[in-house]
Amino acid sequence: MGDQTPPQTPTSSSSSSAAPPPQAALTLVQPSTKKKTKPVKVFRVFRSVFRSFPIITPACKLPSLPGGRLPDTRSTAGGRVTGTLFGYRKGRVSLSIQENPRTLPTLVLELAMQTQVLQKEMSLGMVRIALECEKRTEKDKTKLVDEPLWTMFCNGKKIGYGVKREATEEDLHVMEVLKAVSMGAGVLPGRSEVEGPDGEMAYMRAHFERVVGSKDSETLYMLSPDGNNGPELSIFFVRI
Repeated sequence: MGDQTPPQTPTSSSSSSAAPPPQAALTLVQPSTKKKTKPVKVFRVFRSVFRSFPIITPACKLPSLPGGRLPDTRSTAGGRVTGTLFGYRKGRVSLSIQENPRTLPTLVLELAMQTQVLQKEMSLGMVRIALECEKRTEKDKTKLVDEPLWTMFCNGKKIGYGVKREATEEDLHVMEVLKAVSMGAGVLPGRSEVEGPDGEMAYMRAHFERVVGSKDSETLYMLSPDGNNGPELSIFFVRI
């Protein structure tokens, strides 16, 4: 009777090498439902708090919105929020808005620009991003931030469409990793199968002043508490 070799079982080292790296447990909390209506004057306090990192930094030079429109200065403050721009270098950049770094996102938009393109634009100076959609009827109560599709302009130049989406598992993982970061820019480990900078997740996070002009217009102004000169970024949401 010939020898019989028992089937080989995988070793612990081979199975562990194939396993994906563990992700941080999600501890983000729901945002509050309190509304802030303190009136303010519209200050243009757009200064970057970041140093020279090759991440999302503003650039087109036109000072007005498409068609020459500017936001209504008779506005109220919607409060300070945390904004994060993030994405893979050759992928589209996303914008996440949170009440603060410890809460779940209230808005996630996939913008019509590659991350590396926005980085280049912001390295040149001021960037104004305008997101436009069609105005709804008076009976339609859809909130501005709940609009699903936006026509996107960068300093007056149409570049494509922005799409609202539900936060993905990867989006939430990025927000969880950055929970202790209130302001800053850098890279995070990303897709393990892609080596080099293209496999890293680039991000830039800052405080934004949210200014509500009307039910059809809101603006986010990037704030810099230390007054350093640097890239300037504003994001306009407009129904026309």
